[in-house]
Amino acid sequence: MDYGRSERPAGAAPLPTAIKILIAGGFGVGKTTLVGAVSESRPLRTEEVLTETGIGVDDLSGIEDKTTTTVAMDFGRITLSDDLVLYLFGTPGQDRFWFVWDELALGAIGAVVLADTRRLADCFPSIDYFEGRGTPFVVAVNCFEGAKHYRLDEVQAALDLDPDVPVVLCDARQRDSAKEVLVTLLEHAMKVREQRRRATTD
Repeated sequence: MDYGRSERPAGAAPLPTAIKILIAGGFGVGKTTLVGAVSESRPLRTEEVLTETGIGVDDLSGIEDKTTTTVAMDFGRITLSDDLVLYLFGTPGQDRFWFVWDELALGAIGAVVLADTRRLADCFPSIDYFEGRGTPFVVAVNCFEGAKHYRLDEVQAALDLDPDVPVVLCDARQRDSAKEVLVTLLEHAMKVREQRRRATTD
């Protein structure tokens, strides 16, 4: 018997495929909210109260009511089917916490970049990061109350995105809306993977 490998009982159901996804975007864009809304288990959060040391460093324009910030990551999970489980890792939004990004990105098949139209430029660093790594991503515009609404093609043009990068609207507070974003990302990531496979075999 091979003691280096655990064997599943005969007739046991196969283990579900586990997929890692990053939830990224600027400070205060709704990453923690989205992970919490969609996670089927109590999400792990590493939030700390904003302090005076963040004054002049953390831009609170448009999010003046925000009192906490993620300093490491958020973590949640959602089962999409009997054979597919998504593990969600929410990244910290401020530049000073970016040293954890490379670790979080290892093994991720793709990312959701949350955008706030009141602070659209805040998601440029996330977009640049995933484009540089070749990581498939989608942009999800979180529809905040009182924020001006733009057409998706206007957002795509403003962010100078490749036409193949999906841009969708969402409400990060709503489970169904967040789930639709994740499904869009999975479909996009599979499409990119197939395109790359064909490119290497042609």
